[in-house]
Amino acid sequence: MFAVIESGGKQYKVKQGDKVLLERLGAKPGETVVFDKVLLKEENGKTEIGTPYIKGATVEVSVIEEKRGKKQIVFRYHSKTRYRKKKTHRQTRTAVSVTKV
Repeated sequence: MFAVIESGGKQYKVKQGDKVLLERLGAKPGETVVFDKVLLKEENGKTEIGTPYIKGATVEVSVIEEKRGKKQIVFRYHSKTRYRKKKTHRQTRTAVSVTKV
């Protein structure tokens, strides 16, 4: 049994017991978050596809921690003009554990 949910403009395939890194949710560790934007659900060989979401379907997750992701380098460069600019960016992510599909 698995489901495809939408969070932060991205889609994630999850099943019960999975640990997933999502975009920042703003929830504290230990809290429970319910996702109602379920795009697809598979259970016992039956697949249900939403248009765009499945009505009444939810996925429940518990927040483990909030941490910062890997550092990304943003480098701007113009040839022949000695223009070089280096920046970095770290996105905040939320680690969750799927408790109920």
